[in-house]
Amino acid sequence: MKTVATNPSVASPPDPPDQAGTAMPHNVGGLLHVARVLLGYGRHLLDTLRQRAAAPGFNSIAACFGTASLATILSHLDRGIQRAAALERFLLARAATGRDLYSVEPRGRAPQPQPAPAAAEPEQPAAEPATRRRPRPASPTGWTNAGFFMPTPEDLDRQVRRTPIGQTIAAICRDLGVVPGFCTTHFWSDLLMVMQHYGDGLASVMQQERDHRKAFDKEEDRKPARNWDWLRMSRDALHQVLGFFIGEPPVNPLDPAAAIATAPP
Repeated sequence: MKTVATNPSVASPPDPPDQAGTAMPHNVGGLLHVARVLLGYGRHLLDTLRQRAAAPGFNSIAACFGTASLATILSHLDRGIQRAAALERFLLARAATGRDLYSVEPRGRAPQPQPAPAAAEPEQPAAEPATRRRPRPASPTGWTNAGFFMPTPEDLDRQVRRTPIGQTIAAICRDLGVVPGFCTTHFWSDLLMVMQHYGDGLASVMQQERDHRKAFDKEEDRKPARNWDWLRMSRDALHQVLGFFIGEPPVNPLDPAAAIATAPP
């Protein structure tokens, strides 16, 4: 009887490759994209503000801040950038845990109790006129002489952790002067979604846009040679002034190299 050779044993399959790092949670990834677009816009505007201030059309940017004062605009840009960076840190830390973030249900206002009628108080003798003026308290840390408050990075980190993300995004938009006319349609829709589903804040952004336009209008009224170009600029004109829409890669239209690179063929 002929012996039949047996096949050699099949080698065991190789070990599966190591699993990749924790996948980015879906909602955190979308929020991180929004935060990074705002962060990139703020940094770009901060770096180019002085150059832009000397160029035509700057009033359309300044009107978003309610003033043409570079010191004021720079202060707001700095605070908006630092808040956006704090939000980015928070979202990255959340992503590292693998846990997603979910929309915040709007909270209904609880009925406020009516105060009881105050009891009549006995008449107090008239206070004696003060002979000395009390010393004015020193400004708390973070406040400037112009009434602008700049939190510390630690304060911003705490605020981001304790504040609904929609309200944090709204605060960043207010400091960076973000308005619908300067955004791509898609990115403005993203901002609306975030503010509406993650804690609100949209009303404050829209109210500030109206208030800043009125404040800038009054500021311009005091100038002998007023420039009206910012009032009714078309969307195409706004794109030319800014060089891009927020949501697109930032471009400085005053940079000759960038102008050549983006010029039509």
